[in-house]
Amino acid sequence: MSPMPTQMRNRWDGRPETPPGHGIIYWHMLMKYHQQVCDTAVEAQKVLDNFSGLHMTPREWLHITTYIAGSTEEIARDQMLTMVSSAQDSLRDVAPISVTVERIFYHPEAISLGVQPSWALLPILDAAQSATRTVMGSEPVSEDPPTPWIPHITVSYSTADQPAGPIISALGTEVPKCEAVIDALTLVIQWGPERRWEWEPVGTAYCAATPGELPGISSDHASS
Repeated sequence: MSPMPTQMRNRWDGRPETPPGHGIIYWHMLMKYHQQVCDTAVEAQKVLDNFSGLHMTPREWLHITTYIAGSTEEIARDQMLTMVSSAQDSLRDVAPISVTVERIFYHPEAISLGVQPSWALLPILDAAQSATRTVMGSEPVSEDPPTPWIPHITVSYSTADQPAGPIISALGTEVPKCEAVIDALTLVIQWGPERRWEWEPVGTAYCAATPGELPGISSDHASS
């Protein structure tokens, strides 16, 4: 990770946001079934509540962002079903993965809990990328070197410009160590602006699933 920031900045200052009625489709590892991780995140949030200019991730939607698949304008409901089924096929022979949460990562726009070892979750990342390619085709070619994927759980986003030092001093660099067994990858539509947390889980692929455990697809919103 980069050195500790000296200054926090507003994450949404000048950042384009998705308008209401439109959605961005993500692959996430949702934490809401991992009580110890959620409890640890909430305890960190209690410390951060003493500071203004911070926006907390709701407990229900604590997550490890895995991959951005596309938008609801690009991917229709039947294609989402194909993607979830493809991810399920990829994960069927992947055993649930044990990770630990202990380190705190600071970024000018966010405060996160690190998930280690990061390499252990690469089979789930691979499943997300492969499933997305079944619908979207090859990934776009970029002239920039790819950014390494660092699994993390964001507990708070910055909404103001302020010194980072007092926040870092209050929260520190570690939380009490906890463990989680990651066994699922969920396709989620994030509807509208990021801060509204209007999330719709579409389907879930499970590690080491049996044929009877294939996930379903919800249809709360109209197809794209």
